[in-house]
Amino acid sequence: MSVLGGKNILLGITAGIAAYKSAHLVRLFIKEGANVKVVMTPAAKDFITPLTLSTLSKNPVHSSFTNEEDDNAVWNNHVELGLWADFFVIAPATANTLSKMANGVCDNLLMATYLSAKCPVYFAPAMDLDMYKHGSTIRSFQILKAYGNTMIPVASGELASGLYGEGRMAEPEDIVAFIKADISEKLPLKSKKILVTAGPTYEAIDPVRFIGNHSSGKMGFEIAKAAASMGAEVILIAGPTSEKVSNNHLITVKNVVSASEMYDAVHSYFDSVDIAILSAAVADYKPKNVSLSKIKKNDPSLTIELEKTKDILKSLGVAKKHQFLVGFALETDNEMENAQSKLKTKNLDLIVLNSLQDKGAGFGGSTNKVTFITNNGDVVHHDLKPKNEVAKDILEQIINQTHA
Repeated sequence: MSVLGGKNILLGITAGIAAYKSAHLVRLFIKEGANVKVVMTPAAKDFITPLTLSTLSKNPVHSSFTNEEDDNAVWNNHVELGLWADFFVIAPATANTLSKMANGVCDNLLMATYLSAKCPVYFAPAMDLDMYKHGSTIRSFQILKAYGNTMIPVASGELASGLYGEGRMAEPEDIVAFIKADISEKLPLKSKKILVTAGPTYEAIDPVRFIGNHSSGKMGFEIAKAAASMGAEVILIAGPTSEKVSNNHLITVKNVVSASEMYDAVHSYFDSVDIAILSAAVADYKPKNVSLSKIKKNDPSLTIELEKTKDILKSLGVAKKHQFLVGFALETDNEMENAQSKLKTKNLDLIVLNSLQDKGAGFGGSTNKVTFITNNGDVVHHDLKPKNEVAKDILEQIINQTHA
């Protein structure tokens, strides 16, 4: 999946001849899996029509504070546009708009949105050679960079004036490539390798029956996807589950069935990872003897002798060197005491506690309610959230602890 997949991109278009390239830029962002909205300066409509951009983006195009074609004059909320965006890309960015951005001149919807935006801002200058070299333009570049905005380098080539040189807006393909590379470089887990376990294990009784549990694997899969979205290379070891990972080159899935298989898989990768997050619901016991043929219903009762499975988490706590180790505790009573004990006895850096007493938490559902307990004794409570948001909370907690 692209680093832009699922992201909200607000594309700002100003009044330059390079605005004709914006239609292609919209299509490229959408091809990357992004959601796109467009805000234009009023004068930009002389270079490309809002109809073209709204058709390609599948969203209304905004160019003024009110809908000019609506008799009710509905206000276009620049604050909401700024909050919606994960990234604000201004391309083309003319010398005029860049000067306004640098000096806080708010005389159109695009500028109001820029001044309200909380997200990263990229700008792709587009102007003639002499304008690009002018001291006031260079000053605008310097101020905007000091504000934390990112400049997309211009290209050299034939300009609208007929001159040849710097000032030409980067091609749409180059703009997308630049933004993707910049985002990737800044991802908080870039260059990290993370091991995640997910799902249940099935312990065979005979060829058709097993001992298992209700784990769906969703929590572990959400952790794997969130880690990849933060730049990590992920090894996902999954027990039997219907959960899938769509096309993501950063996630390698290793499927296992039993606790023994999971133990072997985890230990085969553990030495090479930086972080291990063991969210799988591994069986604590397995049948001591497995029947080679299906057990028939001949007797009124059946006794199955169980023996303990290998404790994967504890074995990693003994083996760990540089790794940051995270465990999970699903409890029904004495939750905090049991989780704290598990944290200590298994030599963990962090334990994620969830209780079956909390409605919406635990196996099977799409939500979870967790509490973090760190090896320093800190306790952090979280509200009930969708599991994809819980996954992000877990990874942010890991980042905070490892950078403390």
